[in-house]
Amino acid sequence: MESAIDTHLRCPRTLSRRVSDDYAPPFPMFVARGDTALQQVVMAYFGVQYAGEGKRPQALAALRHIVESFGLADGPVRHDLTQHVDNQDHHNLMAVAYWADPAAYCRWLRSDDVKAWWESEERLDEGLGYFREVVAPRAEQFETLYAFTEDFPGIGGVMGECSGEVEEHAYWGSMRDRIPLSQTDWLEADAGLTVVSGDPAKGGRVIVRGHDNIALIRSGQDWMAAGEDERALYFDEILPSLQDGMDFLRDNGDTLGCYSNRFVRSIDIDGNELDESYDIGHWRSLDLLERWAESHPTHLRIFVTFFRVVTGLEKLRLYHEVSVSDGKDQMFEYINCHPRTGMMRDAVVPAAV
Repeated sequence: MESAIDTHLRCPRTLSRRVSDDYAPPFPMFVARGDTALQQVVMAYFGVQYAGEGKRPQALAALRHIVESFGLADGPVRHDLTQHVDNQDHHNLMAVAYWADPAAYCRWLRSDDVKAWWESEERLDEGLGYFREVVAPRAEQFETLYAFTEDFPGIGGVMGECSGEVEEHAYWGSMRDRIPLSQTDWLEADAGLTVVSGDPAKGGRVIVRGHDNIALIRSGQDWMAAGEDERALYFDEILPSLQDGMDFLRDNGDTLGCYSNRFVRSIDIDGNELDESYDIGHWRSLDLLERWAESHPTHLRIFVTFFRVVTGLEKLRLYHEVSVSDGKDQMFEYINCHPRTGMMRDAVVPAAV
């Protein structure tokens, strides 16, 4: 049994864990490991939004262009594709990309081809919406958790290695305890969201400024290799409570401090659905995410279901990654998206002077 916090990221604690030192978890879980050279990563969500099925071919073409740009110099280490319909009945395609080096990401972002396409006036006139939601947490600002030990999705695929069985899981507060910075920092939010350019109500280009310690969670379910029994387990027992919880956060998350919640389905480059889904949630703070997880009925039902089935899982793969980040290491940009998209919903528009 080992700590979820890797050796080179441990330090003397000034804040205690939520469990005693002799705690033993009831089942095995694992985390991704990166080497000491991994100092900071980039988690980037590039979206294409459209209002009706007639726009889908055009939106898929735009998504393919974004994916093609990943092949340029300094592109991401890995990426995956998703789709979902939001509560304004808009369709959203996303390319979710990960870099192991923020400097490489910045070079890619500022390259002539990438910069020119995103800044082109054509993006304003083609009848689609676009968004870029990017955070760059340092190694001490994120954690992972997997019920399996290989072929990690998301940021785990960037890190490359797997731990042994870890101690910090299966209790309330374990998510925080796996984040190295929590050894000495409460990870509190320091401000709110602010519109710094544009007006969400008017469309066009809008830039939202974030703040320190926005929490981002990606929580996934992969049934690609699952047999008939495990598929039935997922669709009949896990998915109903999961869907209820995700829909609640999508529609009512603003009352709890959840800025944005998207329950997405993975797709291939042609838009065909794959046997994988995951939730993408942006929260004002880790503390507010924890409060929902520990006390809200919609999550307690998910948690109880997971505990009931987890020991019998073989091919059904469940995981999550959670990060906090500094405000200076975030970017939220929207182009012709509806005003309740992402961070725009809760961002304050400064009063006119």
